[in-house]
Amino acid sequence: MLFNRMEQKLQRSAGAEYVKNSPPQGDDIRLGSDLTQNMINIRQYLHDTADFVNKEVLVCGQRVQLLTFEGMVSTANMTEALLEPLLSLRLENPTPQSLLWWMRNEAVLAPEQKEVYSLGELYKALMSGFVGVLIDGVDVAVIAGIQGFAYRSVSEPDSEVNVRGSREGLVEPIRTNMSLIRRRIKSSRLVFELTSAGSTSKTDLCLCYLANMVSPEILEDVRSRLARMDLDMILDSGYVQPFLDTNLSSLFSNVGVTERPDTVAAKISEGRVVVLVDGTPFALIVPYLFSENFQTLDDYAHRPYYASFIRIMKYVSFFFTILLPGAYVAIASFHPELFPEALLFNIAAAEETTPFPLMFEALIIHIIYEIMREAGLRLPRPIGHAVSIVGGLVIGDAAVTAGLIGAPMVMVVALTAISSFVVPSLYEPVTILRFLFIIVGGVSGLYGITLVLCIVFVNLCAINAYGVPATAPATPTKLFDLRDVLIRSSWKTLGRRTLRVQKLPGSEVGDKGGDI
Repeated sequence: MLFNRMEQKLQRSAGAEYVKNSPPQGDDIRLGSDLTQNMINIRQYLHDTADFVNKEVLVCGQRVQLLTFEGMVSTANMTEALLEPLLSLRLENPTPQSLLWWMRNEAVLAPEQKEVYSLGELYKALMSGFVGVLIDGVDVAVIAGIQGFAYRSVSEPDSEVNVRGSREGLVEPIRTNMSLIRRRIKSSRLVFELTSAGSTSKTDLCLCYLANMVSPEILEDVRSRLARMDLDMILDSGYVQPFLDTNLSSLFSNVGVTERPDTVAAKISEGRVVVLVDGTPFALIVPYLFSENFQTLDDYAHRPYYASFIRIMKYVSFFFTILLPGAYVAIASFHPELFPEALLFNIAAAEETTPFPLMFEALIIHIIYEIMREAGLRLPRPIGHAVSIVGGLVIGDAAVTAGLIGAPMVMVVALTAISSFVVPSLYEPVTILRFLFIIVGGVSGLYGITLVLCIVFVNLCAINAYGVPATAPATPTKLFDLRDVLIRSSWKTLGRRTLRVQKLPGSEVGDKGGDI
């Protein structure tokens, strides 16, 4: 006991010494007029990181430091827009103040040019691809946006493939995504609101909305939720999504995710708030309705009758993938009289040779399927397709031949797997519900499945997405608003009235967007 106390005391004293001698954090340290002291503070704040680059030059006899990070700026643009004007500059009365005045009022070093006053502001700017200019004798730094870091070019999104429509998808840099949205909504009322989150990563976030369409209550709710995030690192939009979700107790999320700028533009025009996260190509949409999981841009490019047919098939596939395995287990175990006589004999003959009960058989084959899917997803794409296809064929055939699994169960799993990919945005809740219905069907039959299905519907109807029911406009029901839910009406009908989420039936938020 005495040894443990002495060890804890030594650890506390060592930790205190480290804190005492550690470099300052720098967020609140203001820049001074002494260039040498500024550079000492900057290097101490950055812990002498290897990718920090600084170059001292003389401009009209004045010491000037150029600061940047390796790989973050365009060398050619920096030379043309910054170095050449500075080195060729001739001032009549060269002083630090006159040089700063020239950079403020006469020089155009970059479209994005401003001044910062603290090391924290300077550090964030340099990390975003800016070049910092420090002048000896001046307590301010001029930063110029000459970004040149490598990033993936705009290409077709893999997660939301459309037959018709744009082939552009969101990319990782947040500024590029903002430009993709601006190109589609050329309105003065489109607002981009930049903020940052993450105490360590200081990741840029952008709120996108139409000032004349958004509800002030929804917008303020989103702002407050983002402000309350207490995270060190934000590396993906998935870090932010739980903080925007208003009902974490449900399997279904009321935060939409998209990779398409045209989808973002469509949602913004309906009064939604879209959150862009720097470093990820996925945008977050709030509030998001359940029926929107079954809608794609192709629905609005096809003829209404065909789009309605496809949408109905999506709803059928959704219920098919969550209910088919459980219903098969329930009927075969408790209600065999519901099968046709010829089919019943075939199922009985197939299951007679298998050693496991039907429920465990269904659980095993579905777990094997999820393992193969995950393996095919994580491996390199050419190998992943081969693993998933060959693995499914070999394992399925071997399991049936060995008598471990009946052939009808393999058929049920195949149909369920195909149906689950029709609505990819619901794959996560669908997978959990599928296993739940298999267990319930194997324990209590169709009565249990009916009861659990009612509970799922009640839970879904109870979700309130920022004051808007997640199941609107189906429940509460308003006939005219159903023109784009189960079926898709013609554009003459859709364009008759502008849709705003705050005006949907059952909405509890105010609508003052038109007054902004």
